[in-house]
Amino acid sequence: MDRKQILDLYDWADGVCFRHPAKGVVPTAVVGVVHPRSDAEREIRGCADCLIGLEDIRREQAARTGGDYQPGQLGAQTT
Repeated sequence: MDRKQILDLYDWADGVCFRHPAKGVVPTAVVGVVHPRSDAEREIRGCADCLIGLEDIRREQAARTGGDYQPGQLGAQTT
């Protein structure tokens, strides 16, 4: 898949990138969720460049371990 195809797998909304907060509000997608003890869950949002970087890490890890890589799963909650 190319960059655009991977990015199209995500729902985008204006937000602040966890890695680039100085950019201010930019299009972001959920890349994770944290569950602090003292507060409600919070979404971690990333810009397109960060999302692609995280997808690259997942793809490379799957290739090294022989695992299955399916793009578009960042931020997906599992039970």
